[in-house]
Order: sequence, then C-alpha cells, then structure tokens
Amino acid sequence: MYIPWGTAPDGQKIVLYTISNSHGLIAKITNFGAILVSFDVPGRGGKAADIVLGFDRFDDYLHTKRYFGATVGRYANRIGNAQFTLDGTTYKLVKNNGENSLHGGVAGFHKKVWRHRGLPPNAVEFSYRSPDGEEGFPGNLDVTVRYTLTEENALRIDYTAVTDKTTVVNFTNHSFFNLAGEGSGDVLHHIVTMNASRYTPVDSGLIPTGELKPVAGTPFDFRKPKPIGADIDSPDPEIRSVKGYDHNFVLDAFFAPHSSADPFHAARVVEPHSGRAMDIFTAEPGMQFFTTNTLDQANGKKGHFYGPRSAFCMETQHFPDSPNHPDFPATTLAPGQKFHSTTVYKFSVEN
Repeated sequence: MYIPWGTAPDGQKIVLYTISNSHGLIAKITNFGAILVSFDVPGRGGKAADIVLGFDRFDDYLHTKRYFGATVGRYANRIGNAQFTLDGTTYKLVKNNGENSLHGGVAGFHKKVWRHRGLPPNAVEFSYRSPDGEEGFPGNLDVTVRYTLTEENALRIDYTAVTDKTTVVNFTNHSFFNLAGEGSGDVLHHIVTMNASRYTPVDSGLIPTGELKPVAGTPFDFRKPKPIGADIDSPDPEIRSVKGYDHNFVLDAFFAPHSSADPFHAARVVEPHSGRAMDIFTAEPGMQFFTTNTLDQANGKKGHFYGPRSAFCMETQHFPDSPNHPDFPATTLAPGQKFHSTTVYKFSVEN
C-alpha cells in the first residue's frame, strides 16, 4: 500500500509505502533514496515506538545533508583521495568529504528517485539504473533493493546488482536507530554486543590504514555486552578524533569457514527501559558503528531536536576504501556476475 508523498524537482512522483506484520511492526519506506522513513516496533507491554530518526515531510529528506534511513551507494563509506584504479584505468570520483568520496558522492543513491513496486502483503522493491560515469563510477549499474517485513519480526533488506562494465559496489542502509524511540534523548544506555574481534584503524581523514587491529584492551571491544556510553569518552586518539564511534568493525563470522552467503549474526543491541532488542544479521564482512557524534538536527519528526549521540547506526558493508586495499575483501563487480547481499534486523522484547 502506498500514498502520494510529494514531487521531486524534476517532476517525478514521490510515494510512501507501508508494510506491516501481524505483531504490530509497521515500516514506511519511500521511493526517494529507497529510504526507511519510519519503523514502529513494540516494546515491553506492547507499547510501540518509531525507532528511526528522520522527518515527517519529503522536502526535508530532499534538502538534508544527512543520510537518515537511506539506501547508500554506489559505494558506501569512504574512498580515499576520491579515486581508485581498475584494470589499469584510474577513476576519479566526486569529492564530498574533504579529499575523499563518501557514500557515493554528492548525488548518490540517497538522492535518487527509484522505480518501485509493492509485493503484497509485506514487501516492497525499488530499482535504479546508475549510468556509466555517475559521480565518477564506471559502468551502467542496475540495482534492486527489497524490503521485507516478516512474521518473525525481522526487517530483511536484499540488495542485488549487475553491471555492463567492471566497477566497484558497496551498499548499506543508513538508518539512525534509537530503540527507546526517536526524539527520546541519547543512546548511551543502549547495550551493544558485537561479534567482532578486530576493527580497521583509520588516519586523520577516516581512511583505513590497512591494519586489522584486535579490539582486545581497547574501547572498541564490544565482544561482551557493554553500554554505548561506557568508553565513548575514552582518551583513545581515534575515539577523540570523531568524538565517539565512527569505525568499521571486522565481523568474525565472515572470516570463519562458511558455505553460503546466508546472513550470520553480527551484533545485538538492547534498550533496557523499553526492553526492545535488535539483532543484526548480515552477509557483509564489516559494519560501521556510528554514534552520531555531532548530530545537530532541529526539525526532526514531530518537531523533535536530534542532538549528538541521539542515535546509533550499524551500517553493514564491505570495508571503507577497499578498492585501494588489495588485502581487503574485494568489492569488484564484473559483467556477467550478479551481486547479492542480505542484511536482517530482527526484533524481540527482553523482560
């Protein structure tokens, strides 16, 4: 089911889909940026809350520089010096993060109007052709993103893509989560567990150095349940440089023997007051954990102000700057190949 939700500057119609299940989960998703606009999830006592930050109006998504709920591509996260080399050709990308390219450039997937079709009763699919040379990336890339809300209380996101020229791809969903409800304050009391024994240290431009560093003995160790706020003000130079967490974690299961691309358990987040718990499963090797450290958004939903650390993002992904790091898991897609990746956010209530 969808309703009209606005008109893009080029005259294309913007719509808002609603999908739901029988347990009270309701997700609203728009064809602009294939954005997850709202997500009502019950907590303790059956009380539901919208757990993703964002806006009430399409125009605000059109003009924001943030990535609230967006499908991000052609390459999620950063590419150093906004360039990479494939088959002997160097491709120069649009610089939108200092000297680097971030989240696909100025007009990445998050700013595109996607073709759409509902898949009753509980799914919606969006597709987009990214033309050869868009934001500097090679090849015509055909991308599909499908959101499915299951009776097991899981929001499943499936990404597929094909290309007519060798290129690089890395997609993610950039939802800003607060399991207590958007606009309810900071997320420092949320308890996080990650199945990640290593992370990728970064330089001053947040580009990976190439090292896969153990988390043991550092503020990046979430292998056992820990509140987000426990070490967020650590004197660790990498923590201080971004005023919190904005780092790629290396997921253990991806590097263990496995026979398929089925999602594996990456992380769990629990909000103690509401009892809402979210488990993240993914087929990706990494996950960017971001604590919205400098967020300053005055016109959020219902007029809410979103301040620093009022949400967290868990962006399942390949590693930042992988095209420039041959030792990282490859992000290359060639003609004749089909990219497919799945991420699942599954919800439950702790008593």
